[in-house]
This record gives sequence, structure tokens and C-alpha cells, in this order.
Amino acid sequence: MDKNKYDIIRLKMERTAEALRDNNMYCECVDSTEEALEIIESFLDEGDTVAVGGSMTLDDMGVLDMLRDGRYNFLDRYEEGADVQKIFRDSFSADVYLTSSNAITENGELYNVDGNGNRVAALIFGPKSVIVVAGYNKIVKDIEAAKVRVQEIAAPANATRLGCQTPCTKTGHCMNCASPQRICATAVITGRQRVQNRIKVILIGEELGY
Repeated sequence: MDKNKYDIIRLKMERTAEALRDNNMYCECVDSTEEALEIIESFLDEGDTVAVGGSMTLDDMGVLDMLRDGRYNFLDRYEEGADVQKIFRDSFSADVYLTSSNAITENGELYNVDGNGNRVAALIFGPKSVIVVAGYNKIVKDIEAAKVRVQEIAAPANATRLGCQTPCTKTGHCMNCASPQRICATAVITGRQRVQNRIKVILIGEELGY
């Protein structure tokens, strides 16, 4: 990437990180997924019970492979034959929960929209530690911009990835549908936190996920 362009992106990342810290969330900015993986590992202890939310970012980064290396009790929702609903519920007792975010505002807020609600529920309460990883492409100006991002990018792309028969897979943007496969049923804004540093955000200077 052009250095001048990246310098501007980095300024936005640092500004967002400062706002997240003001909201009682831990935050670090890194240039690469390799650096992010090192930080994630530093937050994990051998034997920890670890769960994940559905995330293309985690897949892109190789986080799932790292969690499968035997050092952790990984509640692997993607394992063949896994009881996914049980894993969703067991995730609330995990030591660490890893996820991404649909959008992160420059005001220090996380904006997430779920179909089942298991991901946003674990983000809000349950796991002792939550690690949120996101590429710079997830950063937006404010909550209104976050909603637009989900409606025009994240929701249609994820619905397409999951093979959902929803209008957004045909139009490329949210139609506020009543489809039984609608993936945007619950929206959550995560602002200032009562438990300092329970939520840890790693902002990465790469474009990752949807």
C-alpha cells in the first residue's frame, strides 16, 4: 500500500483506539495480522477454554488453526459433528471469546448485528475476556455510518457466504426483509464498559473480513 495512504489510515486507527480506551476497552493498533496473532497469543494461557463468534476475519488471519493446535480447550463450532447449539451456550462460560466486529466507530463504539444473537450475547456478558480483532476497513465515522456499512457490505456479503435465501443477496443491500433466514435480527452498540479491559480490541492495518 502507498505509504501516504497508509499514514492516513494509521491516524484513523490511532484516533479510534484512543476513543475505545476512553470507553474502558483495551486497544492496540498493529500493522499486520502476524503482529495481531502474537498479541492474541499473549492474552491466552495454555488450557484456557476458548470460543469464537462467526467471523471471516478470524478465518483470514489463521486464528482458528492456532486455536486447534492442542494448547487450548477450543469450543470448535466448525468441527464436523459438533453440537453447535451446545457450543453457543458453553461459550458463555469460556475464559476467552474471540470475534470481530461489523463496524467500529471513531467515537469508540462497537456495532454488531446478529441473526441468532449468540455472538453479541457473548460480547456483552459471560466470557471473562473478549478479544475483538478488526481490519482498518471496519472503522467508520459514527453509528449511522456503521448501520450503512452493515446494510450495504457486511450483511449482504455474509448472507451470500452462508447461502441464505434473502433479498440482500440479490440486490446487494439490506431490504429490511422478513425472510426466515434473515441474519440481521439483533443489533448491539457497545459503548463505555463497566469492567475495564474485559473487551480487548486489536486494530490491524490490513483489509480483513466483511
